[in-house]
Amino acid sequence: MSGPIRLVPDEAGADRTVQLRTLPLKRRRPTLPAQPAPEEELGLSADPLDELAERLHDVCADAVHPFEIAAFLESDGLSDEQAALLYGRPDAFTVAEELFEKVERRYPGPSSEFANPWRADPWRCVVRGLVFALPGLGYLLGANLFAATRMRFGLPSGMLALTVATVASWAFNQALAHRAYRWLSRLRRRESAICLSIGAPIGALIASASAYVVGGPLASLFFAAGQSAYLGAATVLLVLGREKLLLLALAPCSVGAGVVLAADVPQVVRTSVLLTSLVLAVGLATRELVHCIRGDKDAKDAVTARLQLRQEIPHLLFGLACGTLTLIAGLGVTIHEAVETGAARGAHTAPTGPAMIALTLSLGLAEWLLFRYRAMAVAALRVSHTSGEFVRRTGGVLLGCLFIYLTTVAALDAAATVLWPGAPALGVPQLGALLLLGGSLWLALLLNAFGLSWSTALICLAAAGAESAGLLTGADPTLLQLIGCGAAAFVLTAIAGPVLGRTTQHR
Repeated sequence: MSGPIRLVPDEAGADRTVQLRTLPLKRRRPTLPAQPAPEEELGLSADPLDELAERLHDVCADAVHPFEIAAFLESDGLSDEQAALLYGRPDAFTVAEELFEKVERRYPGPSSEFANPWRADPWRCVVRGLVFALPGLGYLLGANLFAATRMRFGLPSGMLALTVATVASWAFNQALAHRAYRWLSRLRRRESAICLSIGAPIGALIASASAYVVGGPLASLFFAAGQSAYLGAATVLLVLGREKLLLLALAPCSVGAGVVLAADVPQVVRTSVLLTSLVLAVGLATRELVHCIRGDKDAKDAVTARLQLRQEIPHLLFGLACGTLTLIAGLGVTIHEAVETGAARGAHTAPTGPAMIALTLSLGLAEWLLFRYRAMAVAALRVSHTSGEFVRRTGGVLLGCLFIYLTTVAALDAAATVLWPGAPALGVPQLGALLLLGGSLWLALLLNAFGLSWSTALICLAAAGAESAGLLTGADPTLLQLIGCGAAAFVLTAIAGPVLGRTTQHR
């Protein structure tokens, strides 16, 4: 067929032979709109895994390994058959690996909303530091109760009995406080109060009896008994969180000490002020105990529980060691001179008074730094990607807390030396011994908080025993403290490094 085709009769010309005649617009079939693809109409993506990645974005972004996503998928009920049917992948692990590649990593950092359980109120720690230091003013009020004309180990007669009673109270109340805190950790405030109501009087009686056995003037023995009762009441108020009430009880003693420094006050007035503070402390402690025992009615029907008494033994030994180390730091020079020459040079020329004030005032900061270390260790646990990074972070935090504490102790000692009339400044060896003592006690308290009570008790007890033996044989007290506290600090640091670098200790 090579000739021209006439498509429409009588309408073909020479120039229109091969043109097609189209229908008018009105006669055309209406054009239907383009139909979307089924997956577009249903809002589906080309790969169903995209929708899963969007839905699990937070889980996938925080994951450090595909296995973490796979564990979440399996806990959500995704089996290998469902992975093949829904997502076209052979198993859930393949789905997890692809999700891990699709979603960008976003490791969480410390947020302001994170509730850290180790937050501490700094003002509360300041108050606790004051109530640790202010009782020392009582010695200023009761100084005339000791016979300065009779000396034993370079101390006024009766002072040795007071020293023994102080160490006994320190040891017993350390164990008592730990046992009461154990009840509080089980939300058994009533049992904690019962424990304190029984233990505090027993501790006061033991300390008073030890002072009586050592012997001394009757007035000094009464002073030792009053101090033992006060320490028991203070333990009650501190454990139950009533530091402000204890500060209120110490107000008469603080004001009276200030008056004594400004004017000569009769001993009767001084004794009355001491008795007022003692009665206030004992009365407030008794009121709190009664309130806790009678007020918690729901605890009466709780299941009976028992705590093993042997768990308090290391804390008893630790309190004994701490008391001995502290007293050697305060009275070591005086006892050394008495052992060597049979007479003391005089406590007024020894530079240990300001040092002891600095050490007791720093106890509030020490407690706050313990909480701060644990809080920062928990924060480091959340942001560290490897165990090595966590060890470096916690090690830096530990060194920082130690540096802050020791710097504060040195600054407090310098300030107390300026304010103490006629007190000489500490030399470099004495200051080093003081800082080693403070660092050892702080590290021991930190390791105690992580459950290493036996280790810290035995280390500190060994240092205290070595220093005591050396002191009684006439060795230089400063050298003994440098060796004893230095060795204790070294061993405690060696233990703290590996133990506190384990992530399981901070969970």
